[in-house]
Amino acid sequence: MVSGTAASTLSRSTGDATERILAAAEALFATHGFDAVSMNAIAVRANVSKANIFHHFSSKKALYLAVLRVACRDSTEHLQQLFVETGPLPERLIDFTRKQLASMFENGEVTRLILRELLKDGERQGRDLAEKVFGDNFAQLVDILRTGQARGELRADMDPAMIATLLIGASVFFFESQDVLRHFPDVKFAHDPQHYSSLLVDILLRGILSDNGVMHSRRAGKHDPPSSAQKKE
Repeated sequence: MVSGTAASTLSRSTGDATERILAAAEALFATHGFDAVSMNAIAVRANVSKANIFHHFSSKKALYLAVLRVACRDSTEHLQQLFVETGPLPERLIDFTRKQLASMFENGEVTRLILRELLKDGERQGRDLAEKVFGDNFAQLVDILRTGQARGELRADMDPAMIATLLIGASVFFFESQDVLRHFPDVKFAHDPQHYSSLLVDILLRGILSDNGVMHSRRAGKHDPPSSAQKKE
């Protein structure tokens, strides 16, 4: 029988090995990409045997997906805070978006690793990422937005998945294009990601139409020709 102290030491040792493997794999994948990194290279960097890696992860792909899940850990924590915090949803969304963007810049190599994956291998890779890496976080953000709609804080006629997509997509765009945006004379927010986040949420919540613009839009909508679906009805 293994004593309590021995079991605790064994568990800690196993955990340390797993953390070293994940850290080594993250650094190598972020620098070289999936295809260029061998399990031998990961083993050497993590100071473990190759067999030890396969004891914890069934394949290189399984290890890769685990690295991506760990890379999303900050996002998961930010979503948990958004979920449990009280106060007006608009203010919480601004705080969430600021933290998300700050985390992207603080972990730039990992962020680039994630973005690289989004552009690879088409449908099959997309399904793996949706089901095994990003899906839970995206679904939770959509649920938070849907709850805001049910409470009357957000418009009920807007697709919450579309709102979530815009929040995430706009942050990704800023991360990727900041070095270009800072050279546009009209862009005053390129050096201030937090200000950008506030502007982003404000535009999403309030829109870009003035009150007069809204009135003209509604009047124009009354005169629009019926759609094909309306004609069928």
